[in-house]
Amino acid sequence: MYTGTLSFDLLLGEVSSLKQKRSVVRPIVAELQRKYAVSVAEVGEQDLYRRARIGLAAVSGNAGHLTDILDRCERLVAARPEVELLSVRRRIHGEHDD
Repeated sequence: MYTGTLSFDLLLGEVSSLKQKRSVVRPIVAELQRKYAVSVAEVGEQDLYRRARIGLAAVSGNAGHLTDILDRCERLVAARPEVELLSVRRRIHGEHDD
């Protein structure tokens, strides 16, 4: 079994309220869940209007498949025109990791 996580640090475009922020972040979270069946949530920067941190986790029996899923998720977020992807942190853990 392999588990993988991604942490996205995002800068949002023309956002001036937390309500507008939710209207940008929620569709990204929903699309990731729908398209790739991953666990995903906004996990940080909740009090800042123009910043968001989204965390994502996936599990697979195959390391190559897991890497493919994480790559696709990263490309989806990077391609969104309403956000700027500042950084991505990726971790993959296998059965034999301590």
